[in-house]
Amino acid sequence: MTAPHVVIVGNGMAGARLAEDLRRRDPHHMLAITILGDEVHEAYNRVLLSEVLAGRHVLDDIRLGAPGWHETHGVDVRLGDAVVGIDRAHQVVRTAAGREMHYDVLVFATGSEPNIPNIEGLCRDDETLIPNAFFLRTVDDCRELLVASRSAHRVAVIGGGLLGIEAARALAVHDTEVIVLHGSDHLLDRQLDAAAGDVLGRALHGLAIAVRLGATAKRVIIDDAGRLGGVELADGSYVLADLLVIAAGTAPRVELARACGLRVDRGIVIDATMRSVDDPRIFAIGDCAQFSDRVYGVAAAAWEHAAMAANHITGSDPAARYTGSRSITRLKAEGLTVASMGNTEPVDELDEIVMVTDTAKGSYRKLVVRDGKLQGAVVVGELASIATICQLYQRDAVLPSDRLSLLAQSSAGSSATSGTTPALMPLGTTVCTCNGVTKKVIQNAVLGGARTLNAVASETRATTGCGGCTDVVCGLVDWLVRADTGADEAAMQMPATVPEPPIRRELRTPVEAS
Repeated sequence: MTAPHVVIVGNGMAGARLAEDLRRRDPHHMLAITILGDEVHEAYNRVLLSEVLAGRHVLDDIRLGAPGWHETHGVDVRLGDAVVGIDRAHQVVRTAAGREMHYDVLVFATGSEPNIPNIEGLCRDDETLIPNAFFLRTVDDCRELLVASRSAHRVAVIGGGLLGIEAARALAVHDTEVIVLHGSDHLLDRQLDAAAGDVLGRALHGLAIAVRLGATAKRVIIDDAGRLGGVELADGSYVLADLLVIAAGTAPRVELARACGLRVDRGIVIDATMRSVDDPRIFAIGDCAQFSDRVYGVAAAAWEHAAMAANHITGSDPAARYTGSRSITRLKAEGLTVASMGNTEPVDELDEIVMVTDTAKGSYRKLVVRDGKLQGAVVVGELASIATICQLYQRDAVLPSDRLSLLAQSSAGSSATSGTTPALMPLGTTVCTCNGVTKKVIQNAVLGGARTLNAVASETRATTGCGGCTDVVCGLVDWLVRADTGADEAAMQMPATVPEPPIRRELRTPVEAS
């Protein structure tokens, strides 16, 4: 009997996670799995591209999955061959290289693509960006932007959202003059209120990053030599720049789904099992999927989608139903701590608002509480309990009666920071918030034979989200390896006494990644 064939269209964070989740539920390989990716690169963590741009990671650091995983687990990955057509009647996909492949189950994990703002002169006739104008969406974008930034004198970033600010900070660490042009009246206007946006703006100013609000780019300026010279704004003023980064948001990639007759709104419309509402053999997950009128566009939601789809594709939990994600947005940039979740403004007269601001320290902390539970929160500036707040929101848990103590919590709470001592860290401490990984889970992985950071990441998925926990996990794994002398679990709570070679992340320059 031929194994049912699952074809995953897209080898990004959602598609790669789905393949892992399918094999976790299908260890005897009862399913045949094929991933079709239009990029030539192995799956990587797109969220961390700005960290590569900043030089804090190289491309090898952000690749997803252990080397050889696909071969070991019988997953056929075909890279650099985009799907160009789907015949639903005959259950066949066609690729750019002319291949035709039958599927029993088809999964759209096509992600999203950058929006191109309406700026005169920004694109060539073929709708590609002009020289020295870049997106930051793919590995190739990142490599090209790295090379161009080395000779740039002034960079204009179009867009003051998450990616725009992360790109601006990454470029600024290379001593490049950077200005952010944002059309709204405050930064991160989709995630923050005006007061929080003002605090963030002051923080960027302190990092030598200029910001112009209410600034809409109208036209690209080309000098007499044919080189990029800057942009003209809608108010008639000019901003000089020899490099542009376009960060004007993204849109779900749904052309294939629309062309084969699936229902598409902003994204591919799915039900609570992740299936298309039009075809039970077709699923959609991640940035391209729309559930209950919402497209989430964050990695954590994509991973929840992947787990739910795997439940139904394998039949391991046919009663499971998706009810939506409690997504959390975090800014990943050196020297900036920003998190936003849920409804950050009260929607009910009984909603309780708890707010603490410290202009001198550049911090802003706000909780929106209803019936003792967190409805939303905004955090700007250093806060040791940020992971705890995220967990309380995700779990819909009852908050402590003293809300201010939560905002002022020290790092000895239930979340780990880079200053947390491994020996004093309780086993239940959440180390990786994105994936809900505790110290105990990491400890068990080390005792089970995962002796390197990459091995622990592969086993537990710690560090594979926003990457903010990497230093903590690295230090914890280092300590656990040195402490592992065959002692019982209690001994692991004490400082290590037996010296063994510590784990260290290999540091390479961005040049070596190109």
